[in-house]
Amino acid sequence: MQQPPVRKAVFPVAGLGTRFLPATKASPKEMLPVVDKPLIQYAVEEAYAAGIRHMIFVTGRSKRAIEDHFDTAYELESELEAAGKQELLALVRSVQPDDMDCAYVRQPRSLGLGHAVLCAEALVGHEPFAVLLADDLMMGPPGDTPVLAQMAQAFRQQGRSLLAVQEVPQDQVRRYGIVAGEPAGGPLLRIQRIVEKPAPENAPSRMGVAGRYILTPAIFEQIRQQPKGAGGEIQLTDAIARLMEHEAVYAYQYAGKRYDCGSKEGFLEATVELALQHPEVGASFREYLKTLSL
Repeated sequence: MQQPPVRKAVFPVAGLGTRFLPATKASPKEMLPVVDKPLIQYAVEEAYAAGIRHMIFVTGRSKRAIEDHFDTAYELESELEAAGKQELLALVRSVQPDDMDCAYVRQPRSLGLGHAVLCAEALVGHEPFAVLLADDLMMGPPGDTPVLAQMAQAFRQQGRSLLAVQEVPQDQVRRYGIVAGEPAGGPLLRIQRIVEKPAPENAPSRMGVAGRYILTPAIFEQIRQQPKGAGGEIQLTDAIARLMEHEAVYAYQYAGKRYDCGSKEGFLEATVELALQHPEVGASFREYLKTLSL
């Protein structure tokens, strides 16, 4: 039986972005631009492409720029319209389409990803929802289905929580939630075990959780009961492990590429690769790179 579509997405954006200081001292890391769009816009566009129209941002102090970005900029639009710059005017207005709603809720203390998701409970209600981590920039195969849209299609069939996963190098498993499970058809694994940031010798596999989730509302009760875990935070991974005691949870091996834009290396990789694909600057940027002595 097909499930109803996922209608809401949660974006936990209250983090401090310490790995990008001093750039993030006064500006949210989610507003760092990759070519000509901030990270948070890539994530919102991915959710929109999956059919989601209700965007919920879990914010913190110094995150006002995110709210401003998705608000109407009357003065800017007026100036562009008066100057006859219709293409730029359309671009500015496309940041928040008319059929997209944005809501904001504060995470008052930095208590972890699980706690950030719990802060959105009143806005999510009793329905399944997506969670997108903006510093994981996810690109589907060129010209094909975006990652969250792939997962939304799978959820319509499965009706159970889904976690995006990818195989990671053994020496990097300590940076991820790691899952182990049994094949459940196509790109799905039914998760039997999930561990947050294990030591390489203790990892149950090399399947690392990427920053895309579709969760059933039952997760909220598990987060409420979850004590602090790794790093003294309330870990979403631990709450998902508890959820597995009550209902099946699946890993989804997505098609596409993930850029870890929470790290400087991943951010630079994304900037270079997406610049090369950009219709306006791609060709000239490629020629520039050929002039470098590498």
